[in-house]
Amino acid sequence: MTINNLFEGIPVFVQVVKSRGFGAAAEVLGHSSSHVSKTINKLEGRLGVRLMNRTTRTLALTPEGEAFYQQCLLLMQDAENALNLVNQEDQMPKGELKISCPIGLAHSHLEPILANYLHKYPNVSLELDLSDKHIDLIAEGYDLAIRATAQLQESSLICKKIYATEIITVASKGYIERFGRPYHPRELPQHHCICYSNLKTPGRWLFTHKNGEMFDVTVKQKIRCNNGQMETQMVRSGLGISRLPKFYLKEALEKGELEILFEDFERPEVSVYALYPSRKHLSAKVRRFIDMLSEELT
Repeated sequence: MTINNLFEGIPVFVQVVKSRGFGAAAEVLGHSSSHVSKTINKLEGRLGVRLMNRTTRTLALTPEGEAFYQQCLLLMQDAENALNLVNQEDQMPKGELKISCPIGLAHSHLEPILANYLHKYPNVSLELDLSDKHIDLIAEGYDLAIRATAQLQESSLICKKIYATEIITVASKGYIERFGRPYHPRELPQHHCICYSNLKTPGRWLFTHKNGEMFDVTVKQKIRCNNGQMETQMVRSGLGISRLPKFYLKEALEKGELEILFEDFERPEVSVYALYPSRKHLSAKVRRFIDMLSEELT
């Protein structure tokens, strides 16, 4: 392969993967589907490998295609950075910013930050996915994920700690009137509990007494839920006792709808992180958003 055609076909290949199909990519690129297909065939021919398996309905990267795709993303970002060095106006954030964030954190903290960001950088458009699910940032094309966790899993992603909040155990006044108030965590197996199923052990709640003694309690999982916002609504409705980061419960606590249990025990912390694929290839739109998050939440 000569230097003259080194990058030929790469932008088309990247767009096909992002669009998840030849027809959708052709529409974005302003070409015909046949032109896109021929370009991919030529690229595979030059490389001597098959990059993707496709049928009339599905498209999936081969292992070689997945590795090549990740490198192509970096190459295109490097090219964009090089152009930005020439034109200082391009240092201003622009393009689409794709973010994943838990629903409760978005409602309690993110809304004013997003409004301020979009007002300050009008050339940025936003795609916001509000979900507690764990996503593959690179495979699904996200620029950034905001996640609340007591301990991050090992990964190749860059993480920046933005904010910390308490995890508290709560029940509604209606639940307490109906089933009684537990005064010690060891009473929880006799109560209905609403458990966050995204955790590895949702029914195992860890407590620390103020004297430093640590112990865990296996609770009765009356309800398992993978969404903190929905879990908050269920505890407000009196369906059980819940244990969640404070940002989910802020509004209900302020309105006096929930009561905090086990005040004699330490409240563990959960940290909020910004996760993104690479510090080296961080675009202006992502960098400025992370900076704004840090300024507003710390």
